[in-house]
Amino acid sequence: MLNRLEIMMLPPGSRWAAQLRLWIDGEDVVAEPVGEGGRGPFAEEALPADGRSPLWATAEGRRVVLGEPECTGGCCGHLSVFVQRHGDIVEWSDWQVPGGGTRPPAFHFEAGQYDAEVARASADRSWHVATG
Repeated sequence: MLNRLEIMMLPPGSRWAAQLRLWIDGEDVVAEPVGEGGRGPFAEEALPADGRSPLWATAEGRRVVLGEPECTGGCCGHLSVFVQRHGDIVEWSDWQVPGGGTRPPAFHFEAGQYDAEVARASADRSWHVATG
């Protein structure tokens, strides 16, 4: 059975810039590993205006930082995953979890659904606030 990715935006707050929450099969995969007060990936870094999102899956694969605990990633480590495309499947595997917490399992997405969700989230620039 393949998994389903949903990307949700959290608006900027008093402490953090706009950030993402990543839901897989209806479960937030960021909240538990980063803990209360932690954060997901900043929207501007994960979905940059130039379209070069680290979430795009390639055959080479890459490690993608998905968040950090309140104490910062420099202290306890970042939440990250290795994202790689295998033909029509996108795989998230080899999780690194702050503070040695429980690692999520590997997830496998149908590439068309995955690409459509990343494109949808990338096109939604409503969280972006122009400065200057």
